[in-house]
Amino acid sequence: MVFKRLLGSLGVGGPTVDTVLDPGAARPGGTLSGRVHLVGGTVGHDVEHVALELVARVETEHREHGEGEGVDGEGVVVFDRHILGGSFRLAAGEETSIPFAVTLPWETPATELHGQPLGIALGVRTELAVAGARDRGDLDPLAVAPLPAQEAVLEALGGLGFGFRSADLEYGRIGGTGQRLPFHQEIELTPPPRYAHQVGEIELTFLAVPGALEVVLEADKRDGASLDGHGGHDAVSRFTVPHEGSAGPRDWTALVDGWIQELVEHRASYGSHAVYGHESGVGAAVMAGAAGVAVGMVAAEVVDEVGDFFEGDSEDGED
Repeated sequence: MVFKRLLGSLGVGGPTVDTVLDPGAARPGGTLSGRVHLVGGTVGHDVEHVALELVARVETEHREHGEGEGVDGEGVVVFDRHILGGSFRLAAGEETSIPFAVTLPWETPATELHGQPLGIALGVRTELAVAGARDRGDLDPLAVAPLPAQEAVLEALGGLGFGFRSADLEYGRIGGTGQRLPFHQEIELTPPPRYAHQVGEIELTFLAVPGALEVVLEADKRDGASLDGHGGHDAVSRFTVPHEGSAGPRDWTALVDGWIQELVEHRASYGSHAVYGHESGVGAAVMAGAAGVAVGMVAAEVVDEVGDFFEGDSEDGED
């Protein structure tokens, strides 16, 4: 889905922008490439810059006065930004094209698995700045395939009888991890009969870095108590694996089965298999930002501009 949109803040007769992404799904840490096509309006304009923003539709939880109860909602987060070149003159009616190749953050969530959508909405938004006016005039869906190791873990879980329930993006961070983005992906899985009496669901989060993949698993007890019967946090475990995925010699089914057994049995171990509490919500994300985990990233921007963000009429996918 690619569409043109008149830059509203520049008025009738202003330039138009059309961003076309190269075919195929990108991967976390990989290259996103394409071209930004510009057509001048009825008069010439001095273009200050063209920028690409990576945006995500996330689930947010708004708490009031420190109370435990919150109101769930949705917002749009800008999680990366790239300026394409410097300033230039765009003459009336002139057509020009700007190629780009930018690197996706390693924590960019997957939107599909083997071509099947997971229900995650990511987009590439194009901003054109002209004579002090800025307009985000083009919004295109971003397809991201999982890394090989992510595919291997998901396929192993499927082989063990876990079923896919849903996937979403949660605004907040998971404590004890090296998470850098202001949100994380949660993939909810239904347990096979082997674990159904112990666990209501398993929540899976991937946090990738250049050299490895951190896998976070959370076991949600049906009655709300922790697996050791004392209440409090659900059981959460994290594991670290290299990126080679199914291409390596690893027996992924046996490995993942061991993770699940450890999680369900609540075997508290240390190092790469630590068990810790789950920290989420807007307050956690603010603390993460204060700690500097988002250094080098664009500041998180959560705004109520979801609208039909790739759910309805594409022409209404913006502000």
